Amino acid sequence: MQIDGTAAIVTGGASGLGGATARALAAAGASVFALDLPSSISSATEVEGVTYVPADVTDPEQVEAAVAQAAGGSAPLRIVVNCAGIGPSARILSKRGPHDLGLFRKVVEVNLIGTFNVVTLAAAEIAKTEPVDANGQRGVVINTASIAAFDGQIGQAAYAASKGGVVGLTLPAARDLATSGIRVTTIAPGIIDTPMLATVSEEFRAALAEGVPFPKRLGNSDEYAALALSIIAQDYLNGEVIRLDGALRMAPR
Repeated sequence: MQIDGTAAIVTGGASGLGGATARALAAAGASVFALDLPSSISSATEVEGVTYVPADVTDPEQVEAAVAQAAGGSAPLRIVVNCAGIGPSARILSKRGPHDLGLFRKVVEVNLIGTFNVVTLAAAEIAKTEPVDANGQRGVVINTASIAAFDGQIGQAAYAASKGGVVGLTLPAARDLATSGIRVTTIAPGIIDTPMLATVSEEFRAALAEGVPFPKRLGNSDEYAALALSIIAQDYLNGEVIRLDGALRMAPR
């Protein structure tokens, strides 16, 4: 599917994976609406072709308003990339006691329910557009899981469960939206050098990179963005989860 002349929604679009994807889509000619929390948008870099929209992905009214803004311009809404997410760590049982249920609920709410919320509301608008080809294609959704969905480590029960839900959502969502001409895929990144890793030491970063079979380094956000654009271009790619991890399989800790 062609990117130029379309509108795109990117959640978590103020930084990290979402920020890189928003920039790449804008450079390819899309009108990008980058959804994020106000605190993240306040420190985001201004990018030509990117409009920052304050929105909490777990809030249906905020997302509905943001989707309406993206769909209300001159370019048809055809692309959604869900990058918003959180990843706090806690063991099911530790010296501090049982895992906090509120924390588990919050992680699932942001990572899984937030993703589903955006997919549902955006798909309703994409389905109203005219098809772009004889096959009836109207748009594409790319969600973000994690290799933790398959190789969850100690302390990642909430995160792995939420990302496992995103993986599980992929095929039924693709099947549900097939009649509307909307493809659904998921990227499962490995260890990506994002702001979430900015606070750790160089020694720790080097140890993380050493565990990657090849290439022995951390991934970067631009690689995620490049894969997202490739998925958009490959019209026969649908209902699939793609690992972006240098063949890494995570150890228990």
